[in-house]
Amino acid sequence: MTPPLERVLDRLSPALLCAASCLIVPALPAAAASFTTFDVGVYTYPHGINAGGTVTGFYADAGGVFHGFVRAADGTIRVFGPKGAMATEPVGINRKGTITGSYYVEENVYHGFVRRAGGKITSFDPAGSIGTNPQAIGDDGSVTGFYVDAGQIRHGFVRTADGTLAAFDPPNSKDTEPYGINANGDVTGYYEDSNGVHGFIRSANGTIASFDVPGTSYTYPFGINGKDVTAGSYRNGTTYSGFVRGADGKTRSFDPSGSQMTEPLAVNATRAITGLYMYNDLNHGFVRSPKGKITPFDPPNSEDTEPYSINDAGAIAGYYSDGHGTHGFIRTP
Repeated sequence: MTPPLERVLDRLSPALLCAASCLIVPALPAAAASFTTFDVGVYTYPHGINAGGTVTGFYADAGGVFHGFVRAADGTIRVFGPKGAMATEPVGINRKGTITGSYYVEENVYHGFVRRAGGKITSFDPAGSIGTNPQAIGDDGSVTGFYVDAGQIRHGFVRTADGTLAAFDPPNSKDTEPYGINANGDVTGYYEDSNGVHGFIRSANGTIASFDVPGTSYTYPFGINGKDVTAGSYRNGTTYSGFVRGADGKTRSFDPSGSQMTEPLAVNATRAITGLYMYNDLNHGFVRSPKGKITPFDPPNSEDTEPYSINDAGAIAGYYSDGHGTHGFIRTP
């Protein structure tokens, strides 16, 4: 499973990467914030935080094998994995503490799973899948993500709380990648066709509406809130900028000061957005307020900061690297 920023880097040509890396921009001052840092292994990768402050993600053990974890708001940590899993990678958690992610028992053949708060794990795969990659879970228990078929084509899916699976693709899609789902079961993500890469919102009833940030043919939504506000990135000349799109279709673009590339990854009920941006070839976190104020941040001593989720109270979870490994963090406003 490739982290979103690496997917964006993969889409950039070496020439564009050079153009970005050669920029010299001043370091921005760190904003005052409350950080809680934690470790499960030498390398700890939180990805999801729910309304109660419970965090999920994965960590690497001494042998480099990934295992799942869930960290309660009081700091209690439990590790888990489906039976027989060689690697487990949770990515999302909902209000009830239900977790989704992927695992494999045969190298590079991923399966999806749902773990209830009590610990029961159910695995699943859409029909025809040779690799299932859940990406998000809604408060109603619905899961979205994508799967890979025998022809190495990605297709979207939604799995409802009762286990019903529905595969989908926007018209003419050659690659469909959903990344966000809200409590209503509405899904956002992007797809590729012969004209570029486009955003979409799939309503819970199955209706799909595609959209583009005006002026670009490369739009990559990642997060969606309960009012169908979406956030993500788009290709802006030779780099990538952030955007927020309202349910009315109005779109605003934004970048932290000095950003060489901006990657918004999550948006909460108030329209606060978090994600990461790059300057001086390092990743830094940011939070954008509902009124548009952008605050950059890094945990103390961070050399690389990657926020992945924000709850409705504004708490952000992600990970950062320093000279001693990769660590989890929770940033509270």
